[in-house]
Amino acid sequence: MQTKLEQLRQWFRSKDRVAVAYSGGVDSTVVLKVAHDELGHRTTAFLAVSESLPGSEKDSAIALAHSMGANLRILATTETSDPRYQVNAPNRCYYCKQNVYSTIRSVAGDDLIVDGMNADDTQDVRPGRAATRELGIMSPLCELGFRKEDVRAAARELGLSNWDKPAAACLASRVPYGSPVTIPILAQIEKAELMLKEIGFSDLRVRHHGNVARLEVPDSELAHAIQERARIQDAMKAVGFVYVTLDLEGLRSGSSNEVLKSRS
Repeated sequence: MQTKLEQLRQWFRSKDRVAVAYSGGVDSTVVLKVAHDELGHRTTAFLAVSESLPGSEKDSAIALAHSMGANLRILATTETSDPRYQVNAPNRCYYCKQNVYSTIRSVAGDDLIVDGMNADDTQDVRPGRAATRELGIMSPLCELGFRKEDVRAAARELGLSNWDKPAAACLASRVPYGSPVTIPILAQIEKAELMLKEIGFSDLRVRHHGNVARLEVPDSELAHAIQERARIQDAMKAVGFVYVTLDLEGLRSGSSNEVLKSRS
């Protein structure tokens, strides 16, 4: 790990000014931490904020950036107002990244923009990568061969408080492809997940299927979900769902892409 971290440090030492596309997740936090350590005030973190980002994620990302003394700029992005995004085709992420990184570019000027994509991310369906390539975004973790486990180990080595934070994704990822993404639906999902976390789940997804909420929780918490089914039903119905289901496969990242892989 020391070798990989030194490679990452050297990668940034050769750069002038860097703009970090920062979300508060482990990947982009490691990138920001090392860039800030090496370049100081020549590094700026850009946090894109829209209705697709849960408020709790925004707050924790801001607090973490401030704790490391990084320059942070909060940018309001408008991807959720783009009809091409709202239609929610399998390439939705392309239009999201195009909007987010174009917004960062408009403010960052000639600074080199970097993101937190790691080597394992290339194994999943990620249409947003096309937008990052078109806009010249660089991914040092991926370039240097950091896998997910490497990133967490690096975060722990760097003393980052979020080194074991569960993977997160935008709220729109809870809506099946082909079903429109609207701001009220995003707000409904955010409220539903917040209520379930208050019931005691460490990580979860509320997949939105119209009037049906399909819950994904870790395998270790499936029994807890059964025990708390009355509270869960009440919570989901309080935010507007009619039916509640528990996915017996448990929580898995990118499960919305399973339908795409099954067609290939």
